Amino acid sequence: MVQAAEVIDLKCEGQVTPTGITVARPSFSWTFVPDEKKPAQGGYRVCMATSPEKLKYPDIWDTGPTSSSETIVNYLGEPLKSGQKVYWQVLSWSTERGLTKSEPSWFEMGKITNPEKTFEPPVLQKLGNVSIITLSGKDSGRTFEGIGAVSAGASTDLLYDYTDPVRSEILDILFKPKFGAAFQHLKVEMGGGENSTCGSEPSHAITKAELKNPVSRGYEFWLMKEAKDRNPDMILEYLPWSFPGWLKPNIFTQDGADYFVAFLDVAKRDWGLDIDWVAAAENENDTDRDWLVNHMRPTLDAKGYTNVRIQGPDDNSGDWQIFEDLENDPEYQKVIKAVGYHYVTGREFTDDMVDGRGRPTTDKAKASGVPLWASEDWSWTGKEWGGAGALNLARMYNKFYIRDQITKTLIWAPIGSITPTVTWDKAGAMKANRPWSGFYEVWPCIWATAHTTQFAEPDTWQYLDSGCGLFDASTYKGSCVTLKEKNSDNWSMIICTEDAEELTVKIEDGLSSGTVQVWKSDAHNQFVQQQSIQPEAGVFSIKLDPNCIYSLTTTTGQQKGSYEIPKDSPFPFPYTEDYEDRKVGDLPKYHSDQKGSFEIAENPQGGQCLKQICPEEGYDWMRIYRRSNDKPHTLVGDESWVNYTCKVDVLIQGGHVELGGRVLGSFLKNGPRLMVDKTGKWTLLNHQRTLATGLVEGFDGNAWHELKLRFFDKQVEAFIDGKSIAKFEGKQQRGYVSLASSYDQNLFDNLSVSR
Repeated sequence: MVQAAEVIDLKCEGQVTPTGITVARPSFSWTFVPDEKKPAQGGYRVCMATSPEKLKYPDIWDTGPTSSSETIVNYLGEPLKSGQKVYWQVLSWSTERGLTKSEPSWFEMGKITNPEKTFEPPVLQKLGNVSIITLSGKDSGRTFEGIGAVSAGASTDLLYDYTDPVRSEILDILFKPKFGAAFQHLKVEMGGGENSTCGSEPSHAITKAELKNPVSRGYEFWLMKEAKDRNPDMILEYLPWSFPGWLKPNIFTQDGADYFVAFLDVAKRDWGLDIDWVAAAENENDTDRDWLVNHMRPTLDAKGYTNVRIQGPDDNSGDWQIFEDLENDPEYQKVIKAVGYHYVTGREFTDDMVDGRGRPTTDKAKASGVPLWASEDWSWTGKEWGGAGALNLARMYNKFYIRDQITKTLIWAPIGSITPTVTWDKAGAMKANRPWSGFYEVWPCIWATAHTTQFAEPDTWQYLDSGCGLFDASTYKGSCVTLKEKNSDNWSMIICTEDAEELTVKIEDGLSSGTVQVWKSDAHNQFVQQQSIQPEAGVFSIKLDPNCIYSLTTTTGQQKGSYEIPKDSPFPFPYTEDYEDRKVGDLPKYHSDQKGSFEIAENPQGGQCLKQICPEEGYDWMRIYRRSNDKPHTLVGDESWVNYTCKVDVLIQGGHVELGGRVLGSFLKNGPRLMVDKTGKWTLLNHQRTLATGLVEGFDGNAWHELKLRFFDKQVEAFIDGKSIAKFEGKQQRGYVSLASSYDQNLFDNLSVSR
């Protein structure tokens, strides 16, 4: 019997389950035992918690997934306490993507030598049951840099397919100042043609030759332009998830730098956009110091992009350890203008998420003076008020400054325009995934965000540290942050409550003691203006309800913007698509690429068709931690379809093509498919099983052919050029139509779905 892969020999300071550890930052090691399917460790994650049950959402330390073969790590979490018992576990990914978990282990601290001081958050002064805040215009505090969102992972896919005026109205709710969410920073994916969460986004240079004349593909350039049109002060940034195959095996080269800069060329040349920031890294896979210093920054400067600043490492592990690298490296310091990490408060999507440890900033990070960002966070559904939803999000915005001195937070995603049933299809601050009807939903998280963005502007406002703190030292669920406009006496205060509170505010010199506007959100009504308050002798009091968000401000002009939302209707059925209604090079309407890239192309016989354009498999994001999609494919239709006939014309330029049906989720193997190659060899598949194969006699590999699948209850029948070739009886399933291709420029046309 072949031994299965294992993670064993978990040791703290070289000992198994030791007691009496006196080192404040112990070392930990383990052994990875390979097997045939998992030949070597390709990455790891170390989790530490106060109990075995909490290892799922570690409350002491979590390295996050790391792409490393190392089997030893030093503790980087918050200071451990004398006598503390800690449970820990190692999750290891092999180089072939398989996951192996160790059994939980533990260690116990003794009396720590040279114990470190634990961070204690500021708590608002209390007089009896009344919290007191004294505001002064002379107070110090970091500059507010904004609240923004990350359009990536194909999360904005279906928004592009809405038509005006509805599409424009949705964009107003996202980006128009003092109207809706009023996002102030937009980071977009620099697509690479591989799945990056909920689908794949196309690259501006699918071959090295295209670097000479990069191509505007996809919708991210369009989205940046729409955001900038609504708010000329919108801050723009980009970050890659995957990369085209020609950059293998190493993205951190001069070719990689040229590829990054070519994205800026397209933005400027075709859209008139000046992008402010680049996260010169691979999303959640760190960056490379030498590449940034010797290639990326010099290339930006040489191409005229001296004003484009670099943010990094945009990782989801490492506990702000980039500051250890920056400390004695002046050249590196010159390059990195802001430091961002992901999921700073963790990923426990419950009411307690805001109190999760996550990866708090270090003392060294705070002392550096470098802007600190939560550069991707939250990643949940904006529909909820409780749980990890709207109230939690507002609490996180406050927490990040109070605990971490973070001055910018970006959430994923601004909008859930994601094909239902694919990965993370519920994520987004609002929802718009019904372009055929124009229906969309404005969720509470839009207004939780507005409680900050409609009351302070990036760079021109600053925090007032004496006006920032918690109502109770034990939780971040009740908090307050205060900001002032740098060039006026205006101020704003954003408050989140857990319990009912009474607050008295004393206003000193340098700040307006004029009328205070009050806005409130609760579980039932969001962003409702309340009775204003007139301070007397610079003092006012307010009673606050539990589990609410409040914004108090001396500014005006805020509003709860809205439009009449069209009624919803199902995806059109029967459905036909001839790919004639969009320009060559554009995205096809209502399609959702899950791997590879499909775009409108010229049909050799005249008119237009659909083409898969990626010439080879790309440099896949999260390649160590998850299985890859099978091959380039795109979804279209309705997840509820059961009994239908789908057909499409194909021209096989190379390799093979597939027509699938009843496909659910991001992975092509989840449904019946008919695969045909250029010789006429066909294969009928269901999920991962091959059911039948054959060869079409006299098949002309240079001609168009019709593929067809008929689904009725449990029956599935396949046709080529109108002739039945195979049938089988399986489970009665439901799902989309899929079009798939090998990494060849294969063509599809005249898609039809009917009874």
